[in-house]
Amino acid sequence: MQVCLNGPRGTADGAMVPLTPKAMAESAAQAVAAGATDVHVHPKTPCGRDSLSPRVIGPVLEAIRARVSVPVGVTTGVWAEPDPAARLERVRSWATLSELPDHASVNWHEEGAEEIAGVLLDLGVEVEAGIWSGTDAAIRFAASPLAPRVLRVLAEVTDASPDTAEESARALLTGLGPAPGRPVLLHGEDGGAWPVLRLAGRLGLATRVGLEDTLFLPDGERALSNAQLVAEALAQYGCAQRSS
Repeated sequence: MQVCLNGPRGTADGAMVPLTPKAMAESAAQAVAAGATDVHVHPKTPCGRDSLSPRVIGPVLEAIRARVSVPVGVTTGVWAEPDPAARLERVRSWATLSELPDHASVNWHEEGAEEIAGVLLDLGVEVEAGIWSGTDAAIRFAASPLAPRVLRVLAEVTDASPDTAEESARALLTGLGPAPGRPVLLHGEDGGAWPVLRLAGRLGLATRVGLEDTLFLPDGERALSNAQLVAEALAQYGCAQRSS
């Protein structure tokens, strides 16, 4: 169970979304205590903007690792740096970090994804291949010479409808095809987060939860923390496994 601490969310999404290194570290520690075994985080500038700068990433990694001993990964998403060339140079600059992330997500439908993945692997950072539904990412990934080298596939269901997200998830998994040696982490977002998580449980796939993916518990109540989401996700996942 990976916890996705914050994503591109900001202050408008509520005070429970961790935005500073200290808040991210505290949220990560609580989520791991609740059962999370991996952390995905979006480091933020002081004004709350996602950043790929080593000056921003470094303090976040140090703060979280001072509190947890599980793997910690970061984003390389286009929202943190829209220009492909600038994004690639930012990732190259991670070579100056005293502590590298354990892994980083690379969205395969984004321009320059292959190059970013290659740089990460050269740095010794493992790659989570983000394959979004509704994009050509699965086709691109299938043709990539880097596909056998990734840590895992993030099957990311962008259909936020609770009524159709599971169907979209199954279609995404079908599009990925058999992937021997490449573990799949399946997750949804917003209204689709909980149906897709339960599907992951029934299929025995890894999954994730956190304030990046949803601000709400399955009953519609506002989540108070990432730890609360993790605890509920583990309960839902276990029930889904037993019912499969």
